[in-house]
Amino acid sequence: MTVLVVVERQPEGPDERSLQAVAFARRLAGGEPLHALAIAESDGLAAVLGEHGVATLHVAEHEAYSAYAPYAIAAAVVQAAERAAASAVVAAGTERGNEVLAHVAARLDVPFAANCLDVGEGDPLPVTRVRWGGSLLEEARVHGSPKLLTVQPHGVAAEPAPAGPAAVERFAPTLSEADLAVHVVERVETTAGGVSLADAKVVVSAGRGAGSPEGFAIIEELAALLGGAVGCSRAVTMAGWRPHTDQVGQTGTKIAPDIYIACGISGATQHMAGCKGAKAILAVNTDPDAPILASADYAVIGDLHEVVPAISAELRKARAG
Repeated sequence: MTVLVVVERQPEGPDERSLQAVAFARRLAGGEPLHALAIAESDGLAAVLGEHGVATLHVAEHEAYSAYAPYAIAAAVVQAAERAAASAVVAAGTERGNEVLAHVAARLDVPFAANCLDVGEGDPLPVTRVRWGGSLLEEARVHGSPKLLTVQPHGVAAEPAPAGPAAVERFAPTLSEADLAVHVVERVETTAGGVSLADAKVVVSAGRGAGSPEGFAIIEELAALLGGAVGCSRAVTMAGWRPHTDQVGQTGTKIAPDIYIACGISGATQHMAGCKGAKAILAVNTDPDAPILASADYAVIGDLHEVVPAISAELRKARAG
């Protein structure tokens, strides 16, 4: 099967979740040459994507792509799929990936399966999808052509498959006036520095147990000592204590750190959907029956206002010695 992967990029190269989508697409392609699509910029992508098994990189170039424009990107995806004669189009299950492929599905009048974990063979195409915030795995069949799929973030490992630099084919998509109707007109950078929540190897979060916005001072201190990022639960953002960008969960950021330290968080299903990719979870909670303890690898039953400063103090002591 000929497969086209839509690649999102960061300043340093392909987004990690896009490389996960590439690994998924290789499985779907079954040995056929793999195609990828990049929007506007291709610097350095051909070499990196080639190391992950991409044979041809299609680069869509148009002045409309100076900012995020979902309709215009969807048009490029459709035209790139035609150029590659793709039987399937795959993207990362990010906010942008899901949005763009939803527009592609509307243009082509075909079904779209989001947040896939596994794929089989046949037509209709069997897939396994994540549903209900990770509490349910659904076995589904995808009809239509091309097959449109996004990949559950951190659900598939990004495994290299070196094949040499990808061949680059540039093209200028044909865009209508309607394709240009929606686009980003302004971008406001956050003032927070350091590692991003999505990429952090260590995340320290707190929920309502923090007690107040000021209660996050000890959370920020521990995160800084560990070189990590600060997260929070939905209840915290709804209370206005932290910005939505700090929220871990189904409607926030999905994370996959080496360790997730959850302080004063009960562990609702929606929150666990955001942190299930963590390699290890340490829960600090006063409630020995808190739902999060069922998923935690380590647990401390106690008040976070006592436990967290004690951990920070031990870290400082160990480093001083």
